[in-house]
Amino acid sequence: MAENLFEMRGVWHDVLTARDPSGTSVADDPHGGTPGPFPYENLVYIDFDGERYTQTNVTFRGRPVHTRTFHAGVVGGILTFNKLGPDAPAHIGIAADVGRIWYLPAHIDEAWQRYSEPDYLVIDGDTRTRSTALYRHGSFVRTLEVRGTRLTRDPSERVAIDPRGEGGPPHEDHSVTFVFEDTEPQEDQDA
Repeated sequence: MAENLFEMRGVWHDVLTARDPSGTSVADDPHGGTPGPFPYENLVYIDFDGERYTQTNVTFRGRPVHTRTFHAGVVGGILTFNKLGPDAPAHIGIAADVGRIWYLPAHIDEAWQRYSEPDYLVIDGDTRTRSTALYRHGSFVRTLEVRGTRLTRDPSERVAIDPRGEGGPPHEDHSVTFVFEDTEPQEDQDA
């Protein structure tokens, strides 16, 4: 797993598109953790030091500017994410092969019935894809396809196109998601 995370280290420019279960392009998604229009673009800052993983997504085109930061650590070859929010189950990352990663539930429980979005990532040099299937309340509602291009291998500084400006740290405080709560679905909010 560590080898894959080192390979993913850097700043990525991602373009995100979505499709409904029939394969039709989605122009607006009410189901995601942060609902809104598609396509849109993110900057993704990924840092890894051999044990600690930090990822910050900055939406900068196609949707209002929005920042989310996640933390995780590698233990026994498995990436384990810090708790993502109230009622959030455990999320893990496992290496499927060199350049291949799955982000999955550690265990299946009732929270995954409310919201589940397993990711499959492929890293190939300075390109990266992420394919996701989203389930809400036990039903499949859409796919997500992310195509990324690495802008730099150095995630320690903000890039020029970052809407937050070039000054300041690339990572922010850990974000909290509310999609796993035992309530009606709602948009994510940062804590």
